[in-house]
Amino acid sequence: TLRNPLYHWTHLELQRYFGITDLLSPHSADVIYHQANELLSNPEYHVQGLLQKMNVTVACTTDDPIDSLDYHKALAEQKCFTKVLPTWRPDKALDIDKGDSYTSYIHQLAVAADINISTYADLLAALRNRHDYFASVGCRLSDHGISEFYVADYTDLEIDRIFQKSRANMSITADEVLMFKSALLFELGVMNHEKGWVQQFHIGPLRNNNSRLFKVLGADTGFDSMGDFSYAQALSKFLNRLDADNKLTKTILYNINPKDNEMIATMTGNFQDGSIPGKIQFGSGWWFLDQKDGMERQLNALSSQGLLSRFVGMLTDSRSFLSFPRHEYFRRILCNLLGNDIEKGLLPNDLPLVGKMVEDICYNNAKDYFKF
Repeated sequence: TLRNPLYHWTHLELQRYFGITDLLSPHSADVIYHQANELLSNPEYHVQGLLQKMNVTVACTTDDPIDSLDYHKALAEQKCFTKVLPTWRPDKALDIDKGDSYTSYIHQLAVAADINISTYADLLAALRNRHDYFASVGCRLSDHGISEFYVADYTDLEIDRIFQKSRANMSITADEVLMFKSALLFELGVMNHEKGWVQQFHIGPLRNNNSRLFKVLGADTGFDSMGDFSYAQALSKFLNRLDADNKLTKTILYNINPKDNEMIATMTGNFQDGSIPGKIQFGSGWWFLDQKDGMERQLNALSSQGLLSRFVGMLTDSRSFLSFPRHEYFRRILCNLLGNDIEKGLLPNDLPLVGKMVEDICYNNAKDYFKF
């Protein structure tokens, strides 16, 4: 794994959690394996102990509207060091083109919301019901994973007709799918604005590329890649639709393809309104860009086209409780970038000034922005 980010991440994890400074290799693997496992048997190495060890004050999960959130409520009662909050991820509600799986999902949503869903208005009512429930359990963020933005024109009558066709198991055209997704994504944005939530958009992956292994293993099993979509006009239209009605909430945009860095960085500037510092954010390097080169590209594009000082910093969507040194990885990259600029005379050699900006990017900005 030399030169792959896994090499850095693995050794940071071994050092920060286990105090192991030996390089991992075939010769050291057995010793390191047993040393780490011995430590993992101690209570302080259980999940909550690991979170406290990394000083994680808040962690947000990703949750479907049909999720019960029972574990979030149980954790809240335990008064853990780390506050664990849900994040609203309603992607499946948009997947009207998924046939039987969509029909099954709508049934589950109806049960969760205790609302009979037979019309598009019913669907919105059920989602709003769950949106309210998520807010009652402490949710403050939404997250949407999309390849492109949906911005077709439509009328309410057309959307209800399309949804009725879906409920009747009738075929739906590609244009109708786009209209439906455009309408529902807008309504979800309105809900997020009403609650003052931060909405996040993870944009551009090309998923499930290997059909043979998809049949064997299913979705999200390692056969996704960067997409090569062109979505600047659609993104502008989507944000403008919400902004025109004064219903655009705080928004973070994460791109998966670095070709879109400058486009995203400049697009955020179109919808800043002075109400909140850095209201529209160019999100940190994500997925395939969650490594040194990708982070540096994102930081440079943001610095060139916007205000680095307002950046809310690193996001880690790893499923591992040992992945928090990736935030240290980000901090090292950020400080290297600024330190090199200071040495070249591009920034003042003023540690209180530059250091305060680092503290803000790594902690204070996010705390203020998310209202944690």
